[in-house]
Amino acid sequence: MIAIDLRSDTVTRPTRAMRAAMAEAEVGDDVYGEDPTVNRLEAMAAERLGHECAVFVPSGTQSNLLALLSHCERGDEYIVGQLAHTYKYEGGGAAVLGSIQPQPLDFGPDGTLDLDQVARVIKPDNIHFARTRLLCLENTQAGKVLPLDYLDQAKALADRRRLALHLDGARVFNAAVKLRVAVDRISARFDSVSFCLSKGLGAPVGSLLCGSRDLIRRARRWRKVTGGGMRQAGVIAAAGIVALQSHVERLAEDHANAQALARGMAGIAGLSVDPGQVQTNMLFLSVTAGDAASFCEHMRERGIYVSAETPIRMVTHLDFHAEHIPAVVEAAEAYFTRAA
Repeated sequence: MIAIDLRSDTVTRPTRAMRAAMAEAEVGDDVYGEDPTVNRLEAMAAERLGHECAVFVPSGTQSNLLALLSHCERGDEYIVGQLAHTYKYEGGGAAVLGSIQPQPLDFGPDGTLDLDQVARVIKPDNIHFARTRLLCLENTQAGKVLPLDYLDQAKALADRRRLALHLDGARVFNAAVKLRVAVDRISARFDSVSFCLSKGLGAPVGSLLCGSRDLIRRARRWRKVTGGGMRQAGVIAAAGIVALQSHVERLAEDHANAQALARGMAGIAGLSVDPGQVQTNMLFLSVTAGDAASFCEHMRERGIYVSAETPIRMVTHLDFHAEHIPAVVEAAEAYFTRAA
């Protein structure tokens, strides 16, 4: 039985090209700034995203944390979505390690924050309140792509209210491919951008934080403080270079596979999924005839791994191919046939 893993796009395994690059990587001590492969990756990332500098870190959680710590001081506040990774899914690091207060707001169905509401929750310059310093957006957000005109409006608001603007762009390349624009059309609007090499781009580990020279200087110090200073990190950076060079355009395949999978699942009585809502590499479905937990267990017994969430999320990626779609659809159909 061949396992088909749709829990996340973090489950991919390094390609042959990545393994070869890792084996041959030229390395040095990155804490001293002497790893040439890391330096090359950081320069490549900064150039592609339209920023002055970048810093390579082990994870997206740390990349976002460094941004928050570099933009804000103790007692400051950042505005963020209720379901954003920088608020809900990264251990509360900004509050735990930075004494930075979150001001969470609900995302709209399209993954945006209502900018009028954002404006209303910005605190007055008054000793009674935390100082609002930063607005955080997420792109993609649950697979949804933020429109370019919305980003312009968010940037204008941030400038007008003297806020910094950070993007959790873990899957920002998915957004760029969906919009058919160069990624810097999205990222250059922000004061800092975090993106993952280990999600849709398929590298085994690593993220980058991009920003101004001064911001990244502060972030490098926080990287050391939070334990992210690596030594001969070129071994893993080499896989990231391959990811940036070879795996961006192919994200369109993941998007097409997500669409095709959604259409297949939409034809199953007992499941609810709207293919029209699938923009990138994620689809969400609900079990309407049966139990979601038992459905997920049924799929697992057939070698198909999905997240036991409500709604159930399926994520396409580098190791999921079009020929896997019939097997997933057939397994799902079998659950409802058995239940009947």
